[in-house]
Amino acid sequence: RGISSDQRPKRPLTAYFRFLKDNHSAFKQKNPEISNMELVKKIAGAWKELPASQKQVYEEARKTDWQKYQQQLAAYKAQLTPAQAAALREERRKRLAKRRSFRAKRELTVLGKPKRPRSGFNIYVSENFQETEGISPTAKLKQLFDAWQKLSSSQKQPYLQLAEDDKVRYANEMKSWEAKMVELGREDLVRSKEQKPKKEAAKKAGTAKASSREKKAKLKSKKSEE
Repeated sequence: RGISSDQRPKRPLTAYFRFLKDNHSAFKQKNPEISNMELVKKIAGAWKELPASQKQVYEEARKTDWQKYQQQLAAYKAQLTPAQAAALREERRKRLAKRRSFRAKRELTVLGKPKRPRSGFNIYVSENFQETEGISPTAKLKQLFDAWQKLSSSQKQPYLQLAEDDKVRYANEMKSWEAKMVELGREDLVRSKEQKPKKEAAKKAGTAKASSREKKAKLKSKKSEE
């Protein structure tokens, strides 16, 4: 309590990022028309051509800051109780997991993975959201949910049919997309078709073993009674 990972000392910049930080403004003034990405590429090229003696200046500055960082980190860790240290490790684990999840989703977007099918309610919301009165998106969603609940089966049917059509669209697009991923050598992104049967087989095997054990126990009990 009272300790946050934000208070942890920051790792010092590498030699290259020090050069980037020191020269970004100057390069930007000389090249005001280019994008940030092009600007970074230009600075990276300048770093590669920088003489070793000048690079060494940045490397020495990094080493000096690294020693300070290690001292500050040791002092930071020394003030933590075991519970605080455990809480910060868990906080870091969650943050890294969130970052990995974000990267995985971004990769799937870049690879063009089809969007999942929408439900009837989702389609209803998308068609009526703008016209719904509400002071906030949350209030609008609540109004739409209440309105959806009051719709009759016949009124919901068009949206449910659109949802079924969207499932067909998703299945077809996923089939093509997964075939493309196999061609690209990304079988890790393809859904396992054998997973479900294997689970069911394992479940049946477990049930059979349990049944066999019960029969043996009953037979043993019967013999002991005799």
